[in-house]
Amino acid sequence: MQDDILKLAYEVSQMTREKIHLIASVMNEAKFLAINTRIEAARVGQAGAAFGLLADEMGRISTRIVGIASELRAATDNSTERLLKAGNDLLLRGRGERLTDLALNVVDLIDRNLYERSCDVRWWATDSAVVQALENRTPQAYQYAAGRLATILKSYTVYLDLFIVDLSGKVVACGRPQTHRALEGSDMSGEAWFTKAMRTQSGEEYAVADVSRVPALNNEQAAIYSTAIRAGGEARGQVLGVLGIAFDWAPQAEAIVKGVRLSNAEREQTRVMLVDAQKRIIASSDGNGASDEYCKFTPQTERGYYVNGETLIAYAHTPGYETYKGLGWYGVLETTL
Repeated sequence: MQDDILKLAYEVSQMTREKIHLIASVMNEAKFLAINTRIEAARVGQAGAAFGLLADEMGRISTRIVGIASELRAATDNSTERLLKAGNDLLLRGRGERLTDLALNVVDLIDRNLYERSCDVRWWATDSAVVQALENRTPQAYQYAAGRLATILKSYTVYLDLFIVDLSGKVVACGRPQTHRALEGSDMSGEAWFTKAMRTQSGEEYAVADVSRVPALNNEQAAIYSTAIRAGGEARGQVLGVLGIAFDWAPQAEAIVKGVRLSNAEREQTRVMLVDAQKRIIASSDGNGASDEYCKFTPQTERGYYVNGETLIAYAHTPGYETYKGLGWYGVLETTL
């Protein structure tokens, strides 16, 4: 709609200039006609005196109309220039605000998704099979717990794997041992999500690690959520170990950044990204997510937009969702003007 208004304003300006030029051209012809008439009137003497007066008046009127046309052209050009500038500013503001809303929608969708992951890990850590695996610490208990984790994975397809880690940091059971052969028995004691989960004060707390490739999960991209497994499944029971759940990042994030509601023309010139707190790109609509690339944008507020050269950049900082505060991520859209 705004594009149509600007186009119409430009067309009106062009048409006005053309008509003014035509008026000026006609009046110039009239001036030449008046000059010729005065010459002829002078040549015939007294008999042409009346024609001479008429020619003088035609000349004055023509000169005045040409002046008015020139003034009108200048005024029209100035007004049109201001109208086009105002229209372009309006168009930019409307486009920037729309893309900012889309950026917020991107990060909000992932926040809502990850909020559910934080709920899942706290719930499953109280599962009797999971708790008893670390209470009994027998091969039979580990195997039974692994079967339980495998059953959960059949319904929750957004996870790469679920795994139980003992107090020393050793993975003692997982839901997909045949798929992730390096996972069971691996040492997770140095992982931030493990140490943070071990320090939680109750079953209501959890830990999460930023998206990264996990060697023990066949180097797949994952966001790992964790919480302490406690004696008896009690919220403040003794810590027995940790439950880790590996969110299958790539397909879930790709669905979000590629699912943004853009027109076909917009989609061709717009890059949609999820960016972590360090501005590392962790998902991108062009397929270059979770790489070592960093997004060069300079947020001034929680959300907004600005122009950098020929690029419009819109962004929104994570607002969090319910009890999930987020990890400082941003939704970012870059589009060519």
